[in-house]
Amino acid sequence: MANAVTTATPTPRARVQAMMEYHPPLGSRDALRLDFNENTLECSPKVRDVLAQISAGALTRYPEREPVEAIVAAKLGLRAEQVALTNGVDEAIHVLFETFLEESDELLLPVPTYTMYQVYASATDARVVTVQAAGDLQFPFERLMAAITPQTKVIAIANPNSPSGSVASREQLLELARRAPQAVLMVDEAYFHFYGETLMDLAGTAPNLVVARTFSKAYGLAGLRLGLLAGPAELMQWVRRVLSPYSVNSLALACLPAALEDTKYLDWYVGEVLAARREFEATLDASGVRRWPSCTNFVLVDIGTQHAEFVRLMRAAGVLVRDRSSDPGCDGCVRITIGTREQMKKAVAALNDALKVLRAESGKR
Repeated sequence: MANAVTTATPTPRARVQAMMEYHPPLGSRDALRLDFNENTLECSPKVRDVLAQISAGALTRYPEREPVEAIVAAKLGLRAEQVALTNGVDEAIHVLFETFLEESDELLLPVPTYTMYQVYASATDARVVTVQAAGDLQFPFERLMAAITPQTKVIAIANPNSPSGSVASREQLLELARRAPQAVLMVDEAYFHFYGETLMDLAGTAPNLVVARTFSKAYGLAGLRLGLLAGPAELMQWVRRVLSPYSVNSLALACLPAALEDTKYLDWYVGEVLAARREFEATLDASGVRRWPSCTNFVLVDIGTQHAEFVRLMRAAGVLVRDRSSDPGCDGCVRITIGTREQMKKAVAALNDALKVLRAESGKR
């Protein structure tokens, strides 16, 4: 007897169907890129030299991350077994959540913050517990402390935070780790270079602290996708079980030592951005645009109900900025990445023109 014809089709598991979706507005970005907090200029000249020397034959071999992890660990004052390189910090977050979160567990998260924390948590069976920052968008330390329960298994803190630019103090972060010894405290230091304070010195000794870093911001390697996790070897051994052995590509591994070595370029770029941020903040203040204090390479501004039109006008002037009005507590807000001082001259001109148009339109109502 012939097999009966069925109309059944493959379906993903229920958790995947329930996952949050994230659609980054990447496309047609041939303009001044002040929308994704990348290095707005270029990578280190030493990285370019390495890229020029990579042979076609080198691409036929599987990548080996361990030798480069040893170099990175030495740079950070850690042992190699305490550091894992990842395919961008996104993979670091994903792998950490897959390692430590299961059904009945809780991820504790202050909001607003980096969207991908909730996206990756939604792929697990854990519950996401959010703690809303107040109107000043400062770190909600006391409310976070009160939200810790025995089910809290991961606390994710971006420090400095995005999109607010605010920070948590070292003492606050360590107190969170002490209050929840059963939980991994992940401190995401993506914007460390623009802030200067870190918990990396404790990543190998504090028993439940894991520090994440990215090489997509100050280092200018966003296209190579490089991040890292650093923590006690006892925790990192479990992370490595989940981490794909070949997720970091050969080009990224070849370039990273050169990027780390070129401190002259890194220091110049960071200094340039910090100087440009001070000048841009002064411009915002003179223009009467409300902003939040920032310890990063971006500034969050309050445009109000005309936020979408502001983004459109800036794009028309050749400057890309990021609408963050859908983030919790950020209604009407736009985030503006800080580039070099020369680049920010164009941004200031576009800003002033956009504000004139918006204020004229507002006056007609």
